[in-house]
This record gives sequence, C-alpha cells and structure tokens, in this order.
Amino acid sequence: MCEGFRLNLELIHQWFLFYNDKHITKQPVSQMEKLKSEKDVDVLMQIPWGHNIAIISKCKNKLEAYYYVQNTITYNWSRSVLIHQIENGLYEREGKSISNFSITLPAVQSELANQTLKDPYIFDFLSLTKEYNELELEKGLIDHITKFLLELGSGFAFIGRQLPLHVGERDFFIDLLFYHTRLHCYVVVELKAVEFEPEHAGKLNFYLNAVNAHYRSAEDQQTIGLLICKSKDRLVAEYSLSDITKPIGVSEYRLAKSLPEKFKNSLPSIEELEKELFIS
Repeated sequence: MCEGFRLNLELIHQWFLFYNDKHITKQPVSQMEKLKSEKDVDVLMQIPWGHNIAIISKCKNKLEAYYYVQNTITYNWSRSVLIHQIENGLYEREGKSISNFSITLPAVQSELANQTLKDPYIFDFLSLTKEYNELELEKGLIDHITKFLLELGSGFAFIGRQLPLHVGERDFFIDLLFYHTRLHCYVVVELKAVEFEPEHAGKLNFYLNAVNAHYRSAEDQQTIGLLICKSKDRLVAEYSLSDITKPIGVSEYRLAKSLPEKFKNSLPSIEELEKELFIS
C-alpha cells in the first residue's frame, strides 16, 4: 500500500475517533458538541482537510474544535492563521474582557462587542526592553500592524495613531483609532504599559465623547473604547466602569520575553540587514 495513502487513512480514522469521543477524555454530554446528523459532518467538510487535521491535533475537545471550524468558515482563515489562533488560545481568550457593554449597548450589539474583545491580547511578535513606555508599545504595534490586526481579530480597520482631537482650547491625541466593519462603529484603543487605574477609564470616556463629536456619523453605532493595559485588578476595573455611560472594555496584554537593552542595541537595524543582503 502506498505510504501516503496509508497515512491519509490513519488521519481519517483519527478524525473520526476525535468526533466520536474515542480518544479524548470523556466530558458531560451537556458540555459536548454532538455530531447529530449528516449536516454536522457537512460543516466540517466546508474547510480544507489540512485545516481539519490541524484542528483535531491541537484542540482538547469538540467544543473547542467546532469553534475553530466555524471561525475558519466565517473568516476564511488560511491554515497558518488557524494554527496561530489555536496556539495563542483564542478560544479561551475571546469574550473574556471586562466591560460595561451589557448596560451601555443594545443587547445584540453588546453580545457581538463582547465576543470581539479578548483578554489577554497576545503581542508575542514584540520584543521590548524591560523598561518601556506606551509610546514604544504603540510604535511596536504599528510597526507590526498586520500581526496586530490579526490579534485584534476580524473586522478591525486601522484609521490612524496619535490622532489629534481639538476640544475647547486644548489638543488631545488618542493612541489608536479603528473602525469595526461588523460592529459598524469606531473603536478607540488606549495603551497603558502599567497596571490599570480608575482614571484611565475616565480619560478614555472623554475620548469617546470627542470621537463621537468629531468622527461619528448618523449611520455609525456608538463608539467603543478598549483599554489595553499591562495588568489589572478585576474588581477595580469593574467598579471603574460601573457608572460610565460609554461602552468600554478593559483587557491585559502579554508580550514576548523582554529583550535586554544591551542585546537590543547590538542587533542590526532593518536597513543594515537589507544592505547586507543586497551586497551578498
């Protein structure tokens, strides 16, 4: 028998066993997604075979697997994007942000907004020194905007950074502004390289009012604020959002291991690498 054919039969067998609870730890029936009909199998067949193999090899149970199947269909993920999302634990992180959406947005918009946010956000493509500030964090994310947008999730369109807002006699600058194509609203993202403080929510609330006045049209839904901070006390964050009337979510972020300054300074720049490659 051809080795490739034999291997493919083994993978088909593994796929069948996975969705029939034969090789994974049993869970209560109420917590498991059941393949009740041919329609369920048809859903699995809507994604490429390589995607199916990646899912069953990396997911712990059928609920998690079906989540990634549905998202692959919805967002047309490539296999590399799918694997990236699984390895970064999107299933566990989605919808975990602390927010006041349930009291500041209509029910349908609130549910979708909550599903959109993650906690924590994984910025493993950044290597910053141990001591860094918001501007360095912001610059790093913009320098890797494609990976940043991938981590934010489907639907985010980048508008700009450090956008000026003239209010009264003063100028203010918001860190990052996006437009979300599924939520149909502007999203203000503020970055804090420190632990969450109650005053952070107050300032973001001010920015939301200003963005509504300067950018929002009659067709847009309410502008949403997302505060991404180094760490947070959940109770402090919940208290801080309880009386704010604008929709705000608070999430943490995780970085790759910090790069010591002495090594960072000794690494070649992009320009130097390009020059070296061109010469060689």
